[in-house]
Amino acid sequence: MGGLMPSRAEALKQLEAQQWDLVVIGGGISGAGVTQQAARQGWSVLLVEQRDFAWGTSSRSSKLVHGGLRYLKEGDLKTTLHSVRERNRLLREAPGLVEPQSFLFADCPGRKPGRWLMQTGLVVYDLMAGQRSHFHADLATTQALAPGLAPPGLRGALVFQDAKTDDARLVLRVLQEARQLGATTLNYLAASGLRLEQGRVAGLELRDALDGTSYSVRAGCVVNATGAWADRLRTGVGGTPLLRPLRGSHLVVPFWRLPVAQSISLMHPRDGRPVFLYPWEGATLIGTTDLDHREPLDAEASITAAEVDYLIEAVNDQFPGARLTPADISACYAGVRPVLDDGQKDASKATRDHGVRDESGLITLTGGKLTTFRLMAQDALALAAPHVGKPFERNDAPLFTPASLLNPRWSPAVRQRLQARYGSLAAPLCAGAHDDDLQCIPGTQTLWIELAVAAQCEAVEHLDDLLLRRTRLGILLAHGALEHVPRIRQLCAPHLGWSDARWQEETARYRALIAAHYQLPGAKPPEFE
Repeated sequence: MGGLMPSRAEALKQLEAQQWDLVVIGGGISGAGVTQQAARQGWSVLLVEQRDFAWGTSSRSSKLVHGGLRYLKEGDLKTTLHSVRERNRLLREAPGLVEPQSFLFADCPGRKPGRWLMQTGLVVYDLMAGQRSHFHADLATTQALAPGLAPPGLRGALVFQDAKTDDARLVLRVLQEARQLGATTLNYLAASGLRLEQGRVAGLELRDALDGTSYSVRAGCVVNATGAWADRLRTGVGGTPLLRPLRGSHLVVPFWRLPVAQSISLMHPRDGRPVFLYPWEGATLIGTTDLDHREPLDAEASITAAEVDYLIEAVNDQFPGARLTPADISACYAGVRPVLDDGQKDASKATRDHGVRDESGLITLTGGKLTTFRLMAQDALALAAPHVGKPFERNDAPLFTPASLLNPRWSPAVRQRLQARYGSLAAPLCAGAHDDDLQCIPGTQTLWIELAVAAQCEAVEHLDDLLLRRTRLGILLAHGALEHVPRIRQLCAPHLGWSDARWQEETARYRALIAAHYQLPGAKPPEFE
């Protein structure tokens, strides 16, 4: 079945058996986009990821597919225009995976950017999108749209449209499309060094992170799409640093504790930075910070106590009656953004445009935004084509093949969710589903069947692959969803083939991971039988 993950053992056997047109390093949205676009051209493509697919920034983003309204304020019209158009494309092509989200910005006298400046920006925003979606709501309408919203001086709001997604699932869907076009994708396979011939890159040295086996692969060109790690590989071809790693941290609270139908967008009362909160996957997501990340990149990023206080302060400024406290937080997560270093002192003003450069056949693609991954990929492949020796033509072909039809007796919501996640593979992957499989896991919009499909078909090597990226249960439910592990084991054990000892080892590993990086600083998840 085209698009499914091949047997890992079979894929590894092919690594050294052929000359690849292109090897892509990095299994986030940038690498996935490059792989899909190259495979569409008929190139032979291998993607390798040192950890899990979407392990880095692409599972820890703000989950927004947006046009970059705030970049207008910085005068970055190009980034905003490209983002708006790509957002609209994704809304059309991936319904249910990329979803419309209404945003509300409170109109309060004396608060930046001010009603008229904001409204002017929204007019430009809508013109770029070829639509009119924004409007000014009076006080009564604002209170109806966002009950409890009461920042000082509230007199109304500006309402506009953008979009949201499950970022990790978007990566997996793009990788599925790439495999359907013939690409090979492998997680837990690290690039240990560049293979150089006559001073140019001619392939990669690889190491299997699961068993330590080394491989040497030949390639016409290598694309470095490793995000915040991009500068590390470039030292092999004399590259100088490009990046300014910035940490963005988020809080997750149960929806009942902070029920919002709109995304509430605001400027933080302390420093004027943009912050938002919005409904996501059955919870409420609050973000984000924007701080220089000075910790080692190989260590998983974590939120700090100061960031927790900062985000709670923003919420309580807008919803003073909520009286949100750290005790209300069910999960936290932090990611490191690969932002190009343009010399800006203020981290939030640093450019979000992407950069592409060719250094002796190593094409580095970094920076940029989740929303514009298709355009970023085409820029990288335009530079790669001369090294590959095959033409590359920029195109506007659809990213996604149409989703397959599902059992009409299933509810429309269930069908849309499965089609959004699995596209043309939805029908074969879900063919044997029973009614119990199609129930939501309490407190989330996740269906039980998603766990079994992931375990059987989506290259799960560790428990955190399953609970933090194939599904998002680890950040949607308190304590990383550890209380559900017994049922999860029942569903997934037949497909994963782990022994009792392996399950105990994976559960202990996952528990430690949740405590260290996905809970409030210093918190420890309780023991569950």
